Amino acid sequence: MFTRRSLIIAAIAATTISLPSFAAGTRKFDMKAFEAAQAAGKPIIVEVHAAWCPVCTKKKPIAASLRAKPEFQKAEFFTVDFDTQKDALTRFKVSKQSTIISFKGNQEAARSTGVTDAAEIEKLWRTAL
Repeated sequence: MFTRRSLIIAAIAATTISLPSFAAGTRKFDMKAFEAAQAAGKPIIVEVHAAWCPVCTKKKPIAASLRAKPEFQKAEFFTVDFDTQKDALTRFKVSKQSTIISFKGNQEAARSTGVTDAAEIEKLWRTAL
């Protein structure tokens, strides 16, 4: 039998697990910030994420370890929430979660969907440098 306390703890845990966690250096997609990064000629990585997506979950630790590498320290990282940021999905012509798009300034350099191999993700990210 569940106590009130155990139900509250379970509810908090479920909420926490379902929220997208943004690692240091990654921010929720914002058009003005994205355009400013493009205008500054920065390398940009856009990751389309869904909290319920197992592929997205598998890619999280890979992305976190790559962001720690010195060569990616000057890159701008944006996360698009697949379920709530439909304008961004339209803007980037994305129809599936777990899509990564790299930009070298104003130009899209590469994109992939569903890739979970660390070497392939790093290769895609390097196209932005």
